Amino acid sequence: MGMLKKAAVLAGLAAAAEGLGTAYFYRRTMIRTNAKPERSAKMSGIDWSQYFPRMHENRDWLLQQPHEEVGILSHDGLKLHGTYFPGPGNKVVICFHGYTSNGMGEYPSLARCFMSRGFGALIIDQRSHGESEGKYIGFGCMDRLDAMEWIRWTVDKVGQDAQIILHGGSMGGATVCMVSGLDLPPQVKGIISDSAFTSPKYVFTHVLHSMYHLPATPMIPLADKVNKRLAGYGLDDCNAAREVRKAKVPMLFIHGSKDTFVPPYMCDELYENCAAPKTKLIVEGAGHVESYYKNTQEYEEALDKFIGGIIK
Repeated sequence: MGMLKKAAVLAGLAAAAEGLGTAYFYRRTMIRTNAKPERSAKMSGIDWSQYFPRMHENRDWLLQQPHEEVGILSHDGLKLHGTYFPGPGNKVVICFHGYTSNGMGEYPSLARCFMSRGFGALIIDQRSHGESEGKYIGFGCMDRLDAMEWIRWTVDKVGQDAQIILHGGSMGGATVCMVSGLDLPPQVKGIISDSAFTSPKYVFTHVLHSMYHLPATPMIPLADKVNKRLAGYGLDDCNAAREVRKAKVPMLFIHGSKDTFVPPYMCDELYENCAAPKTKLIVEGAGHVESYYKNTQEYEEALDKFIGGIIK
């Protein structure tokens, strides 16, 4: 076999390996049925079992409160699910969970925190999670449009005098950051982003480098092309760090100093880019979306200060 022929064969084998690697990465990451919560929890590096008693207590308390299962239809025809806990007045927090999670699994503790401050809580399942429909995970890009529908639902439910805060963790944090750049109704008074990434492209690049010791190229560009074709968006089409440059409502950015899944520099970039009034809390020693449990007092003090400045 001549040298050119050998080179062509080797190039073909390399391309096939790259294609198989990308397909494996895409299936594990972007398709609902293959994206496992156990894998996400392991990648966070946190022993969540230490918090289970508190989580279970708050979930039990929450389910004893009056609530109703609610739903909306997304712009592309998916049935989306939420659980609504009415409050005593017109204040509502809409809660957006993270990757491979679901609303009632992730948010009982923070929902109870807000409800103890006179808020109602709408805890939603993002598309392709929980009881919401969808095959491909939206990573905030598609979810930001869903969020606008949930905001409209809340205004219809509570009234034109509704005062709404958006709270999101991890992928939910990226969702609310991406929402900040849209034309929000006046009922949205503030946004809280906890452990958000800047864009799917950059968080995937970080994970490939830090956890798998792999380069971003060619896997990320190939996955980007596949996702545009199958899911309808590119991995950097919706970039939270760009969207917050158009933010008009006050924002609170929260991150753990020991987050290895979504590095703290992403929070710094979001904060620096944000065009609206902004506050940042870095919780020392906290990992990914661990800040509320790691230092509840500091977290709630930051919430109270933020809420006090935007809610009547």
